[in-house]
Amino acid sequence: MKIRQLHPWQVTPSEAVQIQRQLQGQVLLSNNVNIGDVHTVAGVDMGIKGETARAAVIVLSYPALEPMAQSLVERPIGFKYIPGLLSFREAPPVLAAFERLSVEPDLIIFDGQGIAHPRRMGIASHLGLFLDKPTIGCAKSRLCGRHEEPGEDRGSFSYLYDHGEIIGAALRTKDRTKAVYVSTGHKIDLETSIQFVLSCCRGYRLPQPTRLAHQAASATTLKAQS
Repeated sequence: MKIRQLHPWQVTPSEAVQIQRQLQGQVLLSNNVNIGDVHTVAGVDMGIKGETARAAVIVLSYPALEPMAQSLVERPIGFKYIPGLLSFREAPPVLAAFERLSVEPDLIIFDGQGIAHPRRMGIASHLGLFLDKPTIGCAKSRLCGRHEEPGEDRGSFSYLYDHGEIIGAALRTKDRTKAVYVSTGHKIDLETSIQFVLSCCRGYRLPQPTRLAHQAASATTLKAQS
């Protein structure tokens, strides 16, 4: 899979912040995809053990959500943990995993933030620019913003606001289960992002693509490419 090279990853934290600010204006928040045009969807997650990062990309058919391809890559961690700069820590192994994919996805869901980020540049938005694909952030926790509690039923959501701007939604993907945080990554709008996340949830809180990616990234028995 072709990857755009927009900037280096070995940078200082202050340089990383400046890169995020420079890229933010390139993120597209309008639809570049329709549900009927999506036949493959990828889930992305990363696990860390010691000083090693393990990135997993799982491609499923859509809407059946049958596994089609996976790519696992391990790399030494090259950037320290700093909230708001996680893409600089996680992107190199994730992009390496995408380069080795045998099936190119139409849509990508990241276990992480899209524009629901202080500088509107979470990993789903940041890597959406590198991959030039429609991307969605579906995070298990909130990084910034405020929202009202959504209803208890599946499909209920409330908008996530930051300084008066809608940056995402707290979405109930399963009855009476803790909400996930959905936000636009790149080339897709929030309403369509919510539809895709819900359509990819099959009885679990997390959408199936990122749920399987999490299992692969966390497993110790699967062989990863270094």
